[in-house]
Amino acid sequence: MFHEPVMVEEVLQQLDLQHRHGLFLDGTVGGGGHARALLEQCAWCRVLAVDRDPEALEEARRVLREFDDRVRFLATTFDRAIEEGRVGDETLTGALLDLGLSSRQLDEAERGFAFRPGIPLDMRMAGARPSDRTAADLLNEEGESRLAKIFRDYGEEPRARRLAREVVRRRARAPLRTSDDLVAALRSALGRPARNREKARIFQALRIAVNDELNILERALPVIRRALRPEGTLAVISYHSLEDRRVKLAFREWSRSCVCPAELPVCRCRGRPLGSALTRRPIQASDEEVSRNPRARSARLRAWRKAA
Repeated sequence: MFHEPVMVEEVLQQLDLQHRHGLFLDGTVGGGGHARALLEQCAWCRVLAVDRDPEALEEARRVLREFDDRVRFLATTFDRAIEEGRVGDETLTGALLDLGLSSRQLDEAERGFAFRPGIPLDMRMAGARPSDRTAADLLNEEGESRLAKIFRDYGEEPRARRLAREVVRRRARAPLRTSDDLVAALRSALGRPARNREKARIFQALRIAVNDELNILERALPVIRRALRPEGTLAVISYHSLEDRRVKLAFREWSRSCVCPAELPVCRCRGRPLGSALTRRPIQASDEEVSRNPRARSARLRAWRKAA
């Protein structure tokens, strides 16, 4: 299987397909698992299937070919999907963003997302486009301050400055090209072998920077909200706290009746909530699902519904 979708039933429950039909956005269609489940359950639903990864989009076309008349495919990032897909305001019945990497992306060594030995430092979600910088390019070209900021802000690494300095020192002798090069720099910065969770944080930080993930998410959320029709639902599955925090804060702000600064004596903003959060706390995968698909362990699902 290209990728096993996470929390399918929970996602469909939040989208409330029994009472809705129309156009849904799957902004990270991946292997097409969520989209297929949606189309199977809702005969009157259509899907705009979006992904920046050409391999994922090709697999989604294969998985969804029997629904060809109800699916439109678009190769882009989900912050641009509304504009490029020519979706108007208050047009979407619902939307889903599954922000994690697919199993295929993690397992294919040439994609460079993992820290297994000998893997190239690539990490481009959109594939091998010459115009896009790889993780190796970033490590070998960015200044020490910028690298430290990436390791600190995106990897929450307490020794970010030391690691950035070590990367700069090592690349002066030879460019960093593989996972081994980065793991060696991390070991030197820590003064001991890095634990797997420490490696994972640093590789996550690089991946976020290479693909501009958090900025794309922040741009996409309000754009998708505007495209939702009244009582439309946005569901987001995140896999680390940096993503989940942004989704949580956006949903919280949209659910408030007033967002004016506290010092203003009279409300001068919208004066009403734009909608309401459907999940007070994030929904997590069941123990049964985690035992079947360990990568679901870190998944967090939040959903928000636009006001009528």
